[in-house]
Amino acid sequence: MIEEKILSIHGNSIYVKHWFPQTLMHYAPVILIHDSLGCVDLWRKFPAELAVALHRPVIAYDRAGYGRSSELDALPFGNFILDEANLIIPALRSALGITDYFLFGHSVGGSIALHGAGLDKEHCLGVICESAQAFLEQKTIDAIELAKQEFADPSQFARLVRWHGKKAQWVLDAWTDVWLEPSKSDWKLSDSLPSIHCPALILHGDRDEFGSNAFPESIAKWAGAQSEIVMFANCGHVPHREYPSLVLESVTTFINRIDG
Repeated sequence: MIEEKILSIHGNSIYVKHWFPQTLMHYAPVILIHDSLGCVDLWRKFPAELAVALHRPVIAYDRAGYGRSSELDALPFGNFILDEANLIIPALRSALGITDYFLFGHSVGGSIALHGAGLDKEHCLGVICESAQAFLEQKTIDAIELAKQEFADPSQFARLVRWHGKKAQWVLDAWTDVWLEPSKSDWKLSDSLPSIHCPALILHGDRDEFGSNAFPESIAKWAGAQSEIVMFANCGHVPHREYPSLVLESVTTFINRIDG
């Protein structure tokens, strides 16, 4: 079963999609947080498959400015990652009546999820980050600059329009302009990770074009709780799309060990 709704959160309309497996158990749900160019629809089949594998609800939402959520005028400069974790996730949980839960974020969504886990020591049972950035490498900057050039091609930009409509240019700028801003060069997660007290599963592809193996290694080193790294061989930035069965297996094992 699938439910879709629009929630009013901090003055924005936030699109939320909820997957319920047929054999639903009373387990804590998983909240998915998308990447810098992502949205609910770009998770594709993965949330439904995850709900079935875990026998628990899976929830995804479009961050403000993305997908089917409200447009934003200003770009998300400043510590928007911490703001999402500190303001939006608690409001989303309250609106949906969620108590205990797991966070699963991809790319910058993984960084948001790690912040969120560190901020909620009582109800976040575990956090999964996939291809999350721990700091900015030159490799990260080079890949974003290349992507910005590629999206100058109208046929490439049309891919963003397909998912974000008239918000597509904002989405692209919110990724490239924000992360290429010189003030971002010293950004890192290390200050917030020691506050994480729930188990953490760190997923990363060994050919991730946006970050080296130093990212998962640093997250595991800095996190204040038990951490587990799963590296996927011959895999880029989107393991859940490139190796969905392996990601499902890793996540199912991790979550069931905590709340099975």
